[in-house]
Amino acid sequence: MLQIAFAGTFAATLEAPVRARLPLPCVVVVDDATRIASRLSSVDVLVSLAFTREMGAAAKRLKLVQVPGAGLDRIDRTALPAGADLANVYGHEVGIAEYIVGAMLVLERSFGRIDASLRRGVWESQWGVGSSPPPPWPELAGKTLGILGYGRIGQALARRARAFDMNVCAIRRDVSRSGAEGLSLLGGPTDLDEMLRRSDYLAVTLSLNDQTRGLLGARELSLLKPSAVLVNVARAEIVDEDALYRALEERRLAGAALDVWYRYPKEAGQTRPASRPFHELSNVLMTPHVSGWTEGMLEARATLLAEDIQRTARGGPPLNLIR
Repeated sequence: MLQIAFAGTFAATLEAPVRARLPLPCVVVVDDATRIASRLSSVDVLVSLAFTREMGAAAKRLKLVQVPGAGLDRIDRTALPAGADLANVYGHEVGIAEYIVGAMLVLERSFGRIDASLRRGVWESQWGVGSSPPPPWPELAGKTLGILGYGRIGQALARRARAFDMNVCAIRRDVSRSGAEGLSLLGGPTDLDEMLRRSDYLAVTLSLNDQTRGLLGARELSLLKPSAVLVNVARAEIVDEDALYRALEERRLAGAALDVWYRYPKEAGQTRPASRPFHELSNVLMTPHVSGWTEGMLEARATLLAEDIQRTARGGPPLNLIR
């Protein structure tokens, strides 16, 4: 009988919907990622965001390491047992694209501040009496959105940005993998500086690896307009923490929406998401890595995970096979 292990908090949330989609009998184990290694000796499929050398040494009959997300930065590929497949899943692109558009609107129109003001009876608008009206908001229409990483998320975002009559520029490592239709610019890594100079908004949607870690540092951020807004839904480490904080604190960057962080909780209780006090900055929208947390994402991933498990049981390759 097939044995399946779900390791970690996020993987555990998918256990019930995946099991509901499995027509075959199986034994299921759910545990914390730090403890799962001791239970891997008889496991055929491991669903986990991380894979370590300890896991690899304990896995005696592992056939598939199924990442329940798109990112592979926590997978030690050298630790994978011989003959074990590695696969990931998507299904989050719609939710994340919608988040980015929403974040741009929230930051640009100061919804949080004016909501708090009106709850106090203060009218920050042209309807206020005895005070000057605030500066009018800019519109997304006619502005340029730069997309750093033009994969599934980037392409879903571009479609929505064009619906807002925005100009879209995009950078991806291999430009041959997507068409340039509807884009003002589709370039490779050497075109990054040009895209940064053009962008009124910058969305970071690429994967973290040795080439992208620290890709946006002080020099790169200085190329953005002082009125620009950055939205990071990829991995925090793509943007240098100190450089980003200084640019926001000194208003050399108008604002940022940050959904991915430099620190994550390791135990119950409060956890500051960065060493720098981003929480003290009024021009930062902070969310706890939830941009893709939607009903559609959970449905798509549970369905795909169940399909991959069934394929493994039949001796076939998973969808989105990495190796």
